[in-house]
Amino acid sequence: MQTTILIVSLILMAVVGVAYARAVYATDGPPAGPGANKARSALLWGMIVFGVILSVGTLREGVYDVAGPAPMVVNVSGGQWWWEVDTYEIPLGQEVEFRVTTEDVSHGMGIYTPGMTLVAQVQAMPGYTNKLVHTFDAPGTYQILCMEFCGIAHHDMVNEFNVLEAAE
Repeated sequence: MQTTILIVSLILMAVVGVAYARAVYATDGPPAGPGANKARSALLWGMIVFGVILSVGTLREGVYDVAGPAPMVVNVSGGQWWWEVDTYEIPLGQEVEFRVTTEDVSHGMGIYTPGMTLVAQVQAMPGYTNKLVHTFDAPGTYQILCMEFCGIAHHDMVNEFNVLEAAE
C-alpha cells in the first residue's frame, strides 16, 4: 500500500510540476483574459481539495492501526540487589511486553540467551515504568542481569525465566 501511495504521489507531483512550468514559461498564445486569474484560482483550489480527499481516503488505515494479538505482559521489578519477575514461563514466538521499574536506584536490565548473548535491554528507573517489547525465537533459560553498576552486590542481581515451545 505504501508503494502505491508513493507512486501516485510522484505522478501527481510531476503533473503539477509540468502544469506549473507550462503556465510560468508560456510565451506563445494570446494574452491572459480578464477571467484567467479566477480560472487559475479555481484550478488551484480544486487540486488542493482533490489532494486532501485523496490523502484522507488512502491514509485512514495507517501502519500503526494494525491490530494484532495483545502482547503477553511480564512485570519486572528491581532493587538492590535483586530482580523480581511475575512470570517465569514464556511461550516461544509470543510477543512479550516487559514492564520494568525499580524501587531504589537506576538499574540496567539486560536479557541474555542461554549462551549469554544479550538480546534486549532497557533502563529501570525509580518511579517510572519502562516498556520493552521482544519476541523470543529460541527456547531455553534466559537470564536477567543488571547492566549498570548499582553497588557492592551488583553481581548478585540475577534472575531467570524459561522460554518454552508450545505443547503439541
